Amino acid sequence: MRTPANPAAALLRGVGVYLLVALTLAFFALPMLWLASAPFDKHPGITVSLPDFTLANFERLWNNPNAVDSLASSLILAAGSAVLVVGLSALAAYALSRVHIRGRDGLLYALLLLSSIVTGTAAMVPIFLLAAELDLVDSYLGVVLVLTGGLLPAAIFILKDFMDTTPRSYEESARVFGASPLRVMKDIVVPVVRPGLATVGVWTVAQVWGNFLIPFLLLRSPDKSPAAVVMYTFYTEGGQPDLALISTFSLLYSLPVVLMFLFVSRRYGFRFHGGIKA
Repeated sequence: MRTPANPAAALLRGVGVYLLVALTLAFFALPMLWLASAPFDKHPGITVSLPDFTLANFERLWNNPNAVDSLASSLILAAGSAVLVVGLSALAAYALSRVHIRGRDGLLYALLLLSSIVTGTAAMVPIFLLAAELDLVDSYLGVVLVLTGGLLPAAIFILKDFMDTTPRSYEESARVFGASPLRVMKDIVVPVVRPGLATVGVWTVAQVWGNFLIPFLLLRSPDKSPAAVVMYTFYTEGGQPDLALISTFSLLYSLPVVLMFLFVSRRYGFRFHGGIKA
């Protein structure tokens, strides 16, 4: 027969588990609390405390010549990259899903692996030289193309799963009535894999929104710098970080991606599979 567990040991084990969970939650929650309170504090510090309420930090940020323009630049880069990544990855994933060629899966895994190994940092010198040859330095188009190229393999990998679960009988019925492949994809496939397209779109925007290195190297004009680059310019004359501006800008900087994530999650639920609901 099993001996009954020691009540004291069970109690200590339960307390230890709850303490570990509480410490883990605090580790992740404290930075969020600081981000929510520091922008409204007249003299923010690096610790979380009740703010001395003020809206002057937002006024200072609004009067900063680069802050608002940088958010617009980030929006241009994120929207342009999202459109290209979603459109091109959808076409490539559909082709890989419907056309059976030898080594198809190996090619897809190789692209995904190479995109993870050869990061933007490792390929920055040839990318910069290529952008200079094509006269794409200091242009939004050059940054969008570079970011799109880096994100496409993973986006294709994600969307192919959605394409594989799309019923082919609908496509065959449309082809019987003379629909072209692009018409089939537009009217049959895209409505079914819309959750996958939304997932890839949000993922792309999040990746581009926080990217620092590529815009920093390819965009020379200060008025074109995105928010991820401009944030590193918020220092006082003595070289100390301006916590009031940094916290306020960080709060505004994070809101668009968070709101988009919540909207798409509420609408589609981020299902990582395709198919049609019964």
